[in-house]
Amino acid sequence: FPYTTLFRSNEHGPADAPTIVFLHGGGGGGWMWRPQVEGLPDYHLLVPDLPEHGKSAGDAPFTIDRTAAEVAELIRTRAHGGRATVVGLSEGAQITVALLALAPEIVERAIVSSSLVRPMPGAWMMTPGVVAWTFRLSVTPFKKSEWWMRANMKGAAGVPETFVDDFRRTFRETTEQSFVHVIIENQRFRLPAGLERVTAPVLAVCGHGEYEVMRSSTADVAAGIPGGKAYEVFHEGRPSLAQQHNWNMNEPALFNEMVRAWMMGSPLPDALHPMHA
Repeated sequence: FPYTTLFRSNEHGPADAPTIVFLHGGGGGGWMWRPQVEGLPDYHLLVPDLPEHGKSAGDAPFTIDRTAAEVAELIRTRAHGGRATVVGLSEGAQITVALLALAPEIVERAIVSSSLVRPMPGAWMMTPGVVAWTFRLSVTPFKKSEWWMRANMKGAAGVPETFVDDFRRTFRETTEQSFVHVIIENQRFRLPAGLERVTAPVLAVCGHGEYEVMRSSTADVAAGIPGGKAYEVFHEGRPSLAQQHNWNMNEPALFNEMVRAWMMGSPLPDALHPMHA
């Protein structure tokens, strides 16, 4: 399906429908949202490739604040009525939080899925030099290895086999520079000032089995926004942590049901349970 760059946008859906902007995670691309584009055809959808990703690979450097400002401009110029619901996953969720602080007036509703706002254990060691060294050690020598690529896709990213061509392309196109920018921005992000101005309904979610720091971050996001709600997702079976994190691809029907319910102000799916302090 055709996906968009930030300002060369192919929209999906009816011309008179409410707009949803989907923001992908670090190291991914707009292709991650294919199940949502296919499952939500009655909405007007904008699916950008974020800076230093996919078709926006030459748009450097990637920073969360800069990307939030560009997404704000995308909404003002391409969303119906200049306002949109924003759905962000992982680093896209961090960008959503930054956008809410930057320009709350253009956000109708928001879903923030697994936004890290607390330091991971050992995060103090994640300097740009260390991250660059990690890339040279674990990515550069294996870019042409199909086995290594698939092991990363399944184990580290939890991406289903149906996305193998997209993941392979993204894996091989990732540069040391983009890798460093994405990792450092992800690890350093904290709740920004200005969230007290948010009036849009905001749903913060994460998988029940995700890291405790992610669960705590999800609660922090909801607590930092007036009226924010924190929910945990109880997935069927025994999905890995990575599959729970990238659940829009692994449980698209449930993810789409959640989006529809949040758009309409309807009860959320039974698999989502309120988080308690």
